[in-house]
Amino acid sequence: MAEQGDFVTDYDESFVAMAALGWHAEAVPWRDETIVWDDYAAVYICTPWDYPQHAEQFMRVLEAIERSSATLVNELALVRWTLAKTYLRDLEERGAAIVPSIWFDDIDVTRIPQWFETFASDTLVIKPDIGGNAVDTFVLERPLSADSEDLLLRTFTKRPFLVQPFISNIRSEGEFSLFFFGGEYSHAIQKIPKSGDFRVQEEHGADIQSVQPPTGLLDTARQVLALVDPQPVYVRADFVRDDHDRYLLMELELIEPSLYLRTDAGAAARFAAAFDHYVKEVS
Repeated sequence: MAEQGDFVTDYDESFVAMAALGWHAEAVPWRDETIVWDDYAAVYICTPWDYPQHAEQFMRVLEAIERSSATLVNELALVRWTLAKTYLRDLEERGAAIVPSIWFDDIDVTRIPQWFETFASDTLVIKPDIGGNAVDTFVLERPLSADSEDLLLRTFTKRPFLVQPFISNIRSEGEFSLFFFGGEYSHAIQKIPKSGDFRVQEEHGADIQSVQPPTGLLDTARQVLALVDPQPVYVRADFVRDDHDRYLLMELELIEPSLYLRTDAGAAARFAAAFDHYVKEVS
């Protein structure tokens, strides 16, 4: 199920590996109301990049797939759980180390100075509770200008959001993303933003490098994944290193993760095998 738009993606890297296991894979737009989901054995949620702007419609489509004879991958309960970033709060309560976060349902600009005090930081990040690709994500520095306050009011009035301290290493070493298929580690990348930016998406000019996870990161990722039930068929876990050399969870992408299959020679086959095993197991 795809809607890639102008975004960089490589989901089709898996098609040959899927075919070797007897699957015929094709990309279909999730908002196409003429699709009969019963015509498919399984539906893999792939690159619906615009779902944050149409979250309710997106969930209705997934619910329709769930009612059909097709197997939804990842399963609906996991997708519903991670639709809003409040799932990070759940993981923190279960023991995961996340980037410190506070959540709000509406914005009150008079409380912004308190945010800086709460995190004892001069730089913060604010982002929507449902969002992706750094859309409507802002770095705040104090003192905040009147124009910045006005922008925040226009963006977040009556819109749930979260606030986090800005982790300085994001500018120098970016984020590390680890990929797991069927609960097993597959590969990892490092996403380094271009000079002067904080966004780690390649659409914003970031450099993507295949890496071996630094010491301790793979164990941390496995510990986070152990807190997720049921286990996802595919997942990308994004981490950033703080000033105390701890790896903190930024995101756990279960809905539309770029899987960067092109960065590892065996990744496509591992994904196809995990997909094949899950669908046959639940069918």
